[in-house]
Amino acid sequence: MATGEAEEKGAPTGALLRGLRATVRVVVDYALPPRCPGCGVIVGEDRQFCLTCWSSLEFLDGPSCTGCSVPLPAALPGGPIACGACLASSPPFEGAPAAVAYGPVARTVALRLKYGRRTGHARLMAQLMARQLAALGDAGAILLVPVPLHRWRLWSRGFNQAALMVDELGRLTGVQHDHHLLLRTRATPSLRGKGRKERERIVGGAFALASDAKVRAAGRHLVLVDDVHASGATLRAAARALKRSGAARVSALTWARVVPEALMTGNIFDFASLDSDMTDQVMTG
Repeated sequence: MATGEAEEKGAPTGALLRGLRATVRVVVDYALPPRCPGCGVIVGEDRQFCLTCWSSLEFLDGPSCTGCSVPLPAALPGGPIACGACLASSPPFEGAPAAVAYGPVARTVALRLKYGRRTGHARLMAQLMARQLAALGDAGAILLVPVPLHRWRLWSRGFNQAALMVDELGRLTGVQHDHHLLLRTRATPSLRGKGRKERERIVGGAFALASDAKVRAAGRHLVLVDDVHASGATLRAAARALKRSGAARVSALTWARVVPEALMTGNIFDFASLDSDMTDQVMTG
């Protein structure tokens, strides 16, 4: 009888808690309604773009270079093909796809994550990156590696946006990750306004491997993860370090990629400044 009484009392308690949680959710949604991560208008669900922002995103699903994954004209003949830059000098990675082309909405999302501390944006970005990750090959062989921050940058910002994206990709896809395989041993100045050779010089030698990296990377397909692929200087420097681990393959994956069409239109943005080494900015809204 005592047990029966406890069960009878427990049932309404559970229902009461569920009702209380639902009520709290309604109140929170009323006070702080979900907003589009691109423009801030109210939307139906968390981490959901409004129709205007969603329509403006250019998903990079078409033909691309086999080396750096830069988009190529669809009219090119079928079969694998490399871009002119990769034919002239092979990149240190095999494929570097991005979820979307860099533009105003992609830029806003990345900046709000990095400088606005909207850490929930990492999940949204990972959701759209997961398809490109799946296209890189066998998920069981992949090991996700975030592009690391120097300890002073990590201390001042409080988090590494690439590591947050890696965590979300791992949660969504089940792919393994290693936050400490690659280390940033030297702080580097901003790449803003620097030419290609100067950017390469600045980040050259800024990365090193963990002491047991060769054991951890043996036979694995290492995939570097970062937010924006602009000049590519940071990704190339990090990939060169990873190749010394003896991994079977090294690739890269980013949220947004600056494409040549954007560079040739006189876009107002300084794309070189959007590398992951750029100076911290104040991001509000």
